[in-house]
Amino acid sequence: MQLPSTGYIRLSQIIGNLKAVPPVPAIIPVSKSHWWAGVKSGRYPQPVRTLGKRVTAWRVEDIRALIEKSNA
Repeated sequence: MQLPSTGYIRLSQIIGNLKAVPPVPAIIPVSKSHWWAGVKSGRYPQPVRTLGKRVTAWRVEDIRALIEKSNA
């Protein structure tokens, strides 16, 4: 998956979902529980929850920064 330049993405777009139709490839290949543990510890960025009561998403810019940091 190619990241948009700005905006928000959901967790299934970050960690992937091979059961979806069509399958969504992982940008960061970790499990859901590993991702949330990383958010809690500060390793991964905090989600944005102001989009709606039941909507959890991450800023694309934060995910890009995480990818660049891990590639450095």
